[in-house]
Amino acid sequence: MSIEAITFGCRLNAYESEVMKAEAARSGLDNAIIVNTCAVTAEAVRQAKQTIRKARREHPEARIIVTGCAAQTQGRDFGDMEEVDLVIGNHDKLKADSYRPLVFGLPLNDKVQVNDIMSVTETAGHLIDGLDGRARAFVQVQNGCDHRCTFCIIPYGRGPSRSVPMGVVVEQIRRLVDNGYGEVVLTGVDITSYGGDLPGAPTLGKLTQAILRHVPALPRLRISSIDSIEADPALYEAVTDRRLMPHLHLSLQSGDDMILKRMKRRHSRADALAIVTRLRGLRPDMVFGADIIAGFPTESEAMFENTLGFVTEADLTYLHVFPFSPREGTPAARMPQVSRRLARERAARLRAVGETQFQKLCASRVGCEETILIEHQGMGRTEQFVPVTVGRGAPGEIVTAEIQAISAEGLIAA
Repeated sequence: MSIEAITFGCRLNAYESEVMKAEAARSGLDNAIIVNTCAVTAEAVRQAKQTIRKARREHPEARIIVTGCAAQTQGRDFGDMEEVDLVIGNHDKLKADSYRPLVFGLPLNDKVQVNDIMSVTETAGHLIDGLDGRARAFVQVQNGCDHRCTFCIIPYGRGPSRSVPMGVVVEQIRRLVDNGYGEVVLTGVDITSYGGDLPGAPTLGKLTQAILRHVPALPRLRISSIDSIEADPALYEAVTDRRLMPHLHLSLQSGDDMILKRMKRRHSRADALAIVTRLRGLRPDMVFGADIIAGFPTESEAMFENTLGFVTEADLTYLHVFPFSPREGTPAARMPQVSRRLARERAARLRAVGETQFQKLCASRVGCEETILIEHQGMGRTEQFVPVTVGRGAPGEIVTAEIQAISAEGLIAA
């Protein structure tokens, strides 16, 4: 074993795990496992601890390093685990120096090395040449969040919003394209807040336009989860460029106005529906996913039905559904709770509707010619991110094929 990263959570974590592996290797570390945690739900934290114990049983000689959002917010909990050698906070995990105490056996007054993330003011533009074993590359353009949704612990794990300068982003994407990547995904914690901390306050839309303009050899650009209420005019303009993939994931959370207000979200149900309608008007082939919380405190059956109805009214396709999980220290944890059983039941109902919506999208693509990015032998994804079984093309190659049928996972191409 050299350095292995086990990643929980979001696409940004997946990107950062690759950077951490490179930085840890640069420090001279080997025979190590980095566990990059997520703090979104209590279940994610439980799974991380379970994975740490399993890793120690299977690799008794390896050094185990824990980092990520759960390590930032609950560092002492992980530090108290005898299986863990070092806990590194979110700000320092991308620095080679953070791993050197394990390389040289330097004494630490505390194996929990977690700083005050709220004091961090910069996001480094870490350049990587590509992601091992992936057909697409993820590029971090922003980190942190300045909002305070009542259910969310992430601002305390990631710190304030901060952005990577546009020139650094463009240059990184140019390097990735030169190294053969045909698709790049822009990631961040709250990427629609991009640029507010930079000179001239550029926006996500302006960044997107700059990438498409200055990296003409990039075939496919994706944007990860967005807070739709922050979408700027330049982003709407960029949507009409065919190289920007017609798939956006919305940070929706609920389809009921009272629940949205209690979540301290900044959009209403009508706002979200209007944005979806506007984007489809500009790009008729656009499909949408959404993050949705089921069983938020005080959610009645009527409120939940409003969310169910929104899924079909807005014609959402990809649902990331989470039963509400109270996070200590958040206002929502102190609100009147919906039972865990009911939250799980509502989550299951949402997922069933989401599956029906996905199957409807798949059925609409039969007979169509699709452009497919091959992820690994025999499988790829369309521009709308639908999985496709396809019998040709090497990983990373973009092929065109006609869709012949639907499979359990998605589509089957000629």
